[in-house]
Amino acid sequence: MATFKDFRNDVKPNWCPGCGDFSIQAAIQRAVANVGLEPEELALISGIGCSGRISGYINTYGFHGVHGRSLPIAQGVKMANRELTVIASGGDGDGFAIGMGHTIHAFKRNVDMTYIVMDNQIYGLTKGQTSPTSAPGFKTKSTPKGSIEKSVSPVELALTAGATFVAQSFSNDLKGLTQLIEQATAHKGFAFINVFSPCVTFNKVNTYDWFKQNLTKLSDIEGYDPSNLDLAKQTVHAHDGLVMGLIYQDETRPDYQSQIDGYQESGLAYADLELNEETFGKLAAEFM
Repeated sequence: MATFKDFRNDVKPNWCPGCGDFSIQAAIQRAVANVGLEPEELALISGIGCSGRISGYINTYGFHGVHGRSLPIAQGVKMANRELTVIASGGDGDGFAIGMGHTIHAFKRNVDMTYIVMDNQIYGLTKGQTSPTSAPGFKTKSTPKGSIEKSVSPVELALTAGATFVAQSFSNDLKGLTQLIEQATAHKGFAFINVFSPCVTFNKVNTYDWFKQNLTKLSDIEGYDPSNLDLAKQTVHAHDGLVMGLIYQDETRPDYQSQIDGYQESGLAYADLELNEETFGKLAAEFM
């Protein structure tokens, strides 16, 4: 049985010291080991940005895609290899700007996979510009007088679009985040986790201390029920999206793959793809 160490490789992460992404990487490694996965049973697909490098830092199948396209690639990997556990990962710019069209449809499509967003509320790789989750008034190199746009609320978006598993965490809460990833990989359907991951280099507003002071744990809210969609929406809105924990889970809705007629039980890696001359002739005749 694989351990946390089996998901390590020899590549040293080059994130800035203190970056929240280190803890998210550790949480993923701990979670997949805890649920009994082996390195060859996991695929990690990432986009572009500081967070996109994570697919090269974990000992498993990895694919570093192009900007905003981690989700279509990850969904394709899962559809072709249903026995694999697939995790897509990226930043707030990757998922909620150029990749937003894919994100919305992934929420409603419900392919059986997990999507982890490392939300630092800024574009870090390009040296500090306003991102979709930056707050109004946020000053950066691209908005020196402060952002005049309303920020995107990822979890509210997910709830509205029809996601069946919505959670939010903080990179400083390694134990809680690890547990959420374990729950996400066990969920039959699309699981979304937004993780606040402070950028210590370019975001001097949304710091570790800021999140500690402003985040509310759902476990501290008496009577909170993550199976109640209306309650989830009301609670997230009441706290301006600054909540931690499992926000919503629908265990009744079937995943995308199970609804496809003729979908193969085994992945393409195990399929007989040999095409003999007779079969090729029959296929070619259909187009004559």
